[in-house]
Amino acid sequence: MRSKYFQYTSWCLALFLLMASCKEEPYEVPVPKDALQNDCIKRSLGPNIVGSNIEFAYAMALPATKGKLVSAQVEASIAGAGTTYLEHRSYYTDGSGVDVGIEIGTPSINQGNTTTVNFSKDTNAVTLRYFYAIPEEARGKAVSFKFSAKSSNGESVNYSMGPYTIAKMDMALDIPVKDAENCFISIADMKAYNATDAAANAAKIDIVYLYRAMSTVAFNHSFVSPGTKTEYLPGVVLPPGVNNISKISRAWALRDNNLARDKYGIYIDDIDFQQLNIASAPDYAINLKEEAGAWIETADGKYRAYIYINKVNNGSKSAVISMKRYTMK
Repeated sequence: MRSKYFQYTSWCLALFLLMASCKEEPYEVPVPKDALQNDCIKRSLGPNIVGSNIEFAYAMALPATKGKLVSAQVEASIAGAGTTYLEHRSYYTDGSGVDVGIEIGTPSINQGNTTTVNFSKDTNAVTLRYFYAIPEEARGKAVSFKFSAKSSNGESVNYSMGPYTIAKMDMALDIPVKDAENCFISIADMKAYNATDAAANAAKIDIVYLYRAMSTVAFNHSFVSPGTKTEYLPGVVLPPGVNNISKISRAWALRDNNLARDKYGIYIDDIDFQQLNIASAPDYAINLKEEAGAWIETADGKYRAYIYINKVNNGSKSAVISMKRYTMK
């Protein structure tokens, strides 16, 4: 009995010590440092695509007794495109949820890899937004950023972000397609051509868009390879030389955020194209709906793409599509 008692007592003591060690520490308000400080977050999500922006929010502050902010700058490891800028306004959100900008400096200046804002208002705390316009030179590479700020008392701070991989894919938004008009789609050019232009670019035409309202089958809005069986191209007159056979695989619930424009939290990235296997897919996809899409692999295997259907119009036999494309070879 004595042995069991000591075992029980030891177990209770160990449990008490464990509970004591897990006791939540009381929260204490951080004591601000008596110096210039900075912090940064990346605001943009999803793949970093050439032609789009990587967005950051850069915060800097120092005690009012120590002086004021003089300048802020960002140095990118690869120079951004010409539309790269650092905001010269600090934003707050009003009662209606609208961002309101307060000017605190002169518009930013790009010099090589560096973007700078010089402050024109007396301020000792501010958050600035930085938009890095991804250039063609960065495609498939990694880019890093060094944020820095200076104050009137001679202090300076910096904050590094990255590296961030830039996608190899391309993207084209809001391409209008219409039955019997601009209905010949080129994945290589990321465009839709009419019959005349399609004849001039016959080797590049991968898909025909058409709309058919039939009583025998739900055809409606469809993507069809020009080289497929004629029953899938009812009433279509193909331009000379347009005869490619592409693999096409329907996707009902793949609403890519870049293509749909900030409506869904899904992103197609390079790896999705690399791992795609639609070798057994047919060469047509019929009865497509708004907000649906289709994976495409071109006849020569050079390109893989995802086409998202932004809008459809049965009356005008037309649609608006957006596309991501990846070059395989």
